[in-house]
Amino acid sequence: MSATTTIVTGGTAARDVPPARRGFDWGQPFVYLVALVIAAIAVGPVIYVFMGGLRTTADINANPAGLPDPWTLENWIAVLSAPRFWGNVFASTVLAVSTTVGVVVAGIMAAFVLARYEFRGRQGVYTLFAAGLMFPLTVAALPLTLLLRTLGLHGTYLGVIIPGIAFALPTTIIILVPFLRAIPAELEEAAMIDGASRIGFFWRIMLPLAKPGLITVGILAFVASWNGYLLPLLVISTGSLPQELWPLPLGVTQFSSQYSQNTGAILAYTSLAMIPALAFFLVAEKRIVGGLTGAVKG
Repeated sequence: MSATTTIVTGGTAARDVPPARRGFDWGQPFVYLVALVIAAIAVGPVIYVFMGGLRTTADINANPAGLPDPWTLENWIAVLSAPRFWGNVFASTVLAVSTTVGVVVAGIMAAFVLARYEFRGRQGVYTLFAAGLMFPLTVAALPLTLLLRTLGLHGTYLGVIIPGIAFALPTTIIILVPFLRAIPAELEEAAMIDGASRIGFFWRIMLPLAKPGLITVGILAFVASWNGYLLPLLVISTGSLPQELWPLPLGVTQFSSQYSQNTGAILAYTSLAMIPALAFFLVAEKRIVGGLTGAVKG
């Protein structure tokens, strides 16, 4: 009886104790403030470009920081009706899609070997790919140009696609190798017992399980190729391709030079050039985060 009384009393006493009050965390407002400042710095120029495309050049010159007055779609209509713009879109699409396919195919094959095969020098090869992250394109500009001239690829789309794949492979390998290493070896053993070959295991089991990582590296490669400026500048702008078949980043530069007095049209052209990459990135944002999270866990 006394034990029962003690339990009840203890429970009552425990219920009477007021909950501890949490002090105000002054760090949280500071974190949100920093996040808002960074977001404003990143998004502000993009919003300004889009808003500028909806203004007349006279309105921009009179009040550069103001809102559109009047709102107009003339700049956008003029750009969309120009064959040159669609030629630039075609060029960017060819380069981005080809580079993405090459990065995904070459990356998954190389990552599969590094993740699932044991051989001498494997860690050295992986380290070499990791070191590629610290190798900027500007360092390779001169030797790359000379090499492409020797191979007869200077001034061609292949001269952009092949180096683009090479420069995107380090990031692809770093993301995919942890994915493939995280797949249990028991699955491969079970597939071998069922009569599957290495290629069969790779095609039927490995690829479906690595789908989040493949989507991630594909999106990153597409956006990087679509927005790429320096590599097409080195390879295409000094070749024989007409300006109508240059990719959009170069097309924006040439359009700005040709229509330097029409600021509204330049901003509209820039806005339209950004829309595909922005839309593609925003739609696949969750897949990118999920793929990178899986790579970190692996």
